[in-house]
Amino acid sequence: MDVSIFLAQFWGWYLLIFFFVLSFNPIRIKQIFIDLSDHKFSIITAFLAIIIGLINILLHNIWEPDWRFIITALGWISLFIGLALFIFPNPSRKRLEIINVKLVQVIYVLLFLFGIFLLNMGYQLVQY
Repeated sequence: MDVSIFLAQFWGWYLLIFFFVLSFNPIRIKQIFIDLSDHKFSIITAFLAIIIGLINILLHNIWEPDWRFIITALGWISLFIGLALFIFPNPSRKRLEIINVKLVQVIYVLLFLFGIFLLNMGYQLVQY
């Protein structure tokens, strides 16, 4: 299986699952912000984001102007968020406090659309 197809399926399902979990239970968004003030949770989250980002980048670092760029961008974004949480925990937490629930919901709707698009590319449901 092509790595791009596999990662499109992975990120598509990941984004869809996160969207539905946070849509049906929006209190989780606030809880995540509260939990990030705990240093242990912040470190674990940072390590996971760094690992996911690095694996994604090492397997798929394609900078072509097509759908595969979204997968590469997700990997780099994951890596940078993990590094920011790990290296600069307090400023990162303060930035997250500024973000309100409404903005996070808008971001998750956009991630939902990216998830649908990536699943379509991974499973070739609608041909272009």
